Amino acid sequence: MAKCLQCGRQLSPLTFRKRLCQWCVQHDAAQRGEIAQDAVQRVMPTPWVRTGAGRTVTQGIFGINVAVFLGMALAGVSITDPTTAELLHWGANSARLTLAGDWWRLVTSMFLHIGFIHIALNMWCLWNLGALAESLYGPWMFSAVYLISGISGSLASIAWHPYGASAGASGAIFGLAGALIASYYFGEFSMPRALVAGSLRCVIAFAGYNLLFGAMSGATDNGAHVGGLAGGALMGALIARFAPERDAFLKRLATITLSSAIVLGAGFWLYQARGFDARVSRANQLLANQPAKAIAELKKIIQTRPTFVPAHFALAHAYSNLKQYDQAESELKRVLELQPQHPWASYELGMTLINERRIPEAKQLFTNRIAKNPNDADAHYGMGMVLAEELNYAAAIQEYSTTVRLEPDFEGVYYEIGNLYTKQRNYDEAITAFEKERQQNGDDQYVETGLADAYKGKGMMAQSQEAESKAEQLRKTEDSN
Repeated sequence: MAKCLQCGRQLSPLTFRKRLCQWCVQHDAAQRGEIAQDAVQRVMPTPWVRTGAGRTVTQGIFGINVAVFLGMALAGVSITDPTTAELLHWGANSARLTLAGDWWRLVTSMFLHIGFIHIALNMWCLWNLGALAESLYGPWMFSAVYLISGISGSLASIAWHPYGASAGASGAIFGLAGALIASYYFGEFSMPRALVAGSLRCVIAFAGYNLLFGAMSGATDNGAHVGGLAGGALMGALIARFAPERDAFLKRLATITLSSAIVLGAGFWLYQARGFDARVSRANQLLANQPAKAIAELKKIIQTRPTFVPAHFALAHAYSNLKQYDQAESELKRVLELQPQHPWASYELGMTLINERRIPEAKQLFTNRIAKNPNDADAHYGMGMVLAEELNYAAAIQEYSTTVRLEPDFEGVYYEIGNLYTKQRNYDEAITAFEKERQQNGDDQYVETGLADAYKGKGMMAQSQEAESKAEQLRKTEDSN
């Protein structure tokens, strides 16, 4: 879009090859004495003016960020490498928490940083871009741009990264960059166009370099950067085109309202797309310590969306953990009604039937699965469990061996083989199986207990006591966690 080189006003779309606006042409002619000094000159709106006002809001935001960082440090959080749990405790952004109802994290995460270097870089950028943007927009409009673009960046972050946690002011800072880019491009300024173009190039270079660096590093949350940049560009364009004057209160209020509505609409769309999955994920996190609360949350989800398969499956898992197998069975059957090819529901139903001591039904289920797909490792494992319940240990070991052949890393299968060999008093094979399980999947209290029994059966009492002690130590560690 063409601008007057002298005053920065926009030129008419039909002014081909002209570089000065009509006002400046007439003004220069009057200065040269080519027209009468008392000739009438058309009054035009005053171009956008940057003020020399202080950076009050920028300093306030800077101070809040530093205060939060110091508060975390005084609370014992590492200033170089805080843990995910610590960041979440202090308000970091996380899809499974934010979309499950912790919407306040969209804002709190903007004032939280992951280490000293992170906050140092962000505050340096905020100090420079903030001063420039605040002098252009004024304090309260600058605050709106910072907050709305920061929320836009937070939403983009959880859309881009559905797992993990994110924090930092960079989304809002990129919002300032986006706003300045749009405003410099669309606005009319009371300064030479060359100076405006130079500022525009600097801000574009800042945004481009940091986006490229973020893409190359892999560890940077470019989702927040892009979201903040887009949100800020939207606001900057609206301000430049419709409300550059600081006294245009209603126009600026309308700009804030429209921008907020667009960002809220994006948040609503994201919630509809992923919110229920996030709520299920959060309920699963509660299962270990607050099963009743997890079940209540899952029931609420199902009440809202009766056909939402992940909620039914998670509820079945919750009931199974509480040994309420009849209710777990009901939920699993509902899952299979809604999604007959669900990858886990049939297997879980078979294991539930075993726990209900309905061995013939479980055996039929796994037999049908093996008939459909002889290479189904889960079905062979389930059949091994059925045969073990029927005390057919040799056949069960054969099914478990088939499971290992089909899926060598199948967790728990060597543990089951070891238990069956112990029952057959084949202690050497039992010890070998338990050691393979430990080698493959790490230390486990149940594996150590199995080893202790096998060593004891073989008369190796010292090794048995050592394994039992290790099992007790692992049990205490797990209970403390």
